Amino acid sequence: MPQRRTRARSPESSPESSPARELARHGLTRAGQVSWNFSTSALYEEAIRRREGSVARGGALVVRTGQHTGRSPNDKYVVREPSSESHVWWGPVNRAMSSARFARLHRRMLSSLRGKDLFIQDCAAGADPAYRRSIRVMTESAWHSLFARTMFIVEDRTGFDPAFTPDYTVLHAPSFGADPEIDGTNSPTFIVVNFGQKLILIGGTGYAGEIKKSVFTLMNYLLPLAGVLSMHCSANIAPDGEVAVFFGLSGTGKTTLSADRRRTLIGDDEHGWSDHGVFNIEGGCYAKMIRLSAASEPEIFSVTRRFGTVLENVALDPESRRLDLDDDSLTENTRGAYPLCYIPNASRTGCGGHPRDVIMLTCDAFGVLPPIARLTPAQAMFHFLSGYTAKVAGTELGVTEPQATFSTCFGAPFMALDPIVYAKLLGDKIAEQRTRCWLVNTGWSGGAYGAGKRIKIELTRAIIDAALGGALDEAPTRRDPVFGMDAVARCPDVPETVLDPRRTWQDPSAYDAKARELAQRFRKNFAQFDGRVPPDVRQAAPEDGAVGARAASSSPGGGP
Repeated sequence: MPQRRTRARSPESSPESSPARELARHGLTRAGQVSWNFSTSALYEEAIRRREGSVARGGALVVRTGQHTGRSPNDKYVVREPSSESHVWWGPVNRAMSSARFARLHRRMLSSLRGKDLFIQDCAAGADPAYRRSIRVMTESAWHSLFARTMFIVEDRTGFDPAFTPDYTVLHAPSFGADPEIDGTNSPTFIVVNFGQKLILIGGTGYAGEIKKSVFTLMNYLLPLAGVLSMHCSANIAPDGEVAVFFGLSGTGKTTLSADRRRTLIGDDEHGWSDHGVFNIEGGCYAKMIRLSAASEPEIFSVTRRFGTVLENVALDPESRRLDLDDDSLTENTRGAYPLCYIPNASRTGCGGHPRDVIMLTCDAFGVLPPIARLTPAQAMFHFLSGYTAKVAGTELGVTEPQATFSTCFGAPFMALDPIVYAKLLGDKIAEQRTRCWLVNTGWSGGAYGAGKRIKIELTRAIIDAALGGALDEAPTRRDPVFGMDAVARCPDVPETVLDPRRTWQDPSAYDAKARELAQRFRKNFAQFDGRVPPDVRQAAPEDGAVGARAASSSPGGGP
């Protein structure tokens, strides 16, 4: 029997706790059919009925996101208003929008939704009840509602729940575009966060990642103000209870490397670190699907054959309904959203203790950073603030090949506060918990992008296993003469030549030149933090000068 819809009535004729009055409170009047907290099965039916997607062999729902197949960072805004103005990190990441323009855009958006069907999901962000925030996602398409139901934390509710009161609301209308001349936006696409009104507006884009990351931006504002470090990272737990977190931007391997059948997965992308330990912000995973391999990534590969997984822009044969995960004709950034519980060893609570290991993943497009190096606490803060990596093709609009970039806190597009706030929290927690810190390069070896090859995932897994298992505690290290970190010189199941990036290049002088170039970029980027960080963090910057003879230090190490 189909799940019951809610037909909105006029507020005047409705009980105080009716769906219609709740819609009116959000400014939505004369709505069409309203589907409130539809189940996964019901949303499948609606998506198929409305021709929003197709069912693949195995049961996944395959959808297309239209023109936008990645995030639109140049279309993100934060409303400048009294309650948050002094906290927000204003600038290219958080562009200011006036309250007046926000109000006008909001009115126009509400008008565009009159008479349209709405799908509403009441959910939450934050596995730790002490820091949980209730989130209401209101959208005009069934598959985006399924995405929200999959990605956030949901309770067993069906239909309108008068007891649910959202802390924050996401109003999502892909079919409505802004008018740059009227609304002051960069394009018809917009993602606008209003902390004062506890409201997020998203329009002009069907890419579902904007819903996920707008809520992350919200939590990145709220959690640090409560003394909790919000992190763009994955996290898992060893059988002995030891926790590891993996910082990194999209494409660096957070999801892949944390999905380890020998360890319990806390989450793949967004976490908080409180005085009690680490907790997941989400209830689902959002992984890249392009060229996914059953051999290298069996846990994630298996979810592409499951009912309840939403696959964005993945190629599908219309007759056989077979998926082609190698097809990048629509985008390199093919994505899959699936419930965390689809990973066999996922945590039921979404919570863990304090991390014993912090791993900072960088996809080095220059091909000069070592596959793994130990970091001192000061070096960890330096690299956290630097956030060096390569933007991987497709994750943002216009990115067609890896581009070296610096994204502070390994997630600048989602950071609402000054990066120093997050860095100080990280430094304090590392010191309090005596956490070991590592820099792991999942990028190129043997040359820069275009000449070298990306480090094999099997080698990176062996490196991570050795670090987390203690096999590198006494391993010899080599002090990198340019970047100053202690590169691990010997690791089980990894050729020693791979561990020294200079030895993988055919022309060592070309390596030296590229290393100097990257070092200069590090220093130039970090200039924005000069005078705002402790001297030891500032001194962790790469050396300024020619690359000399290879440092011969070969010292047994412990954690920093």
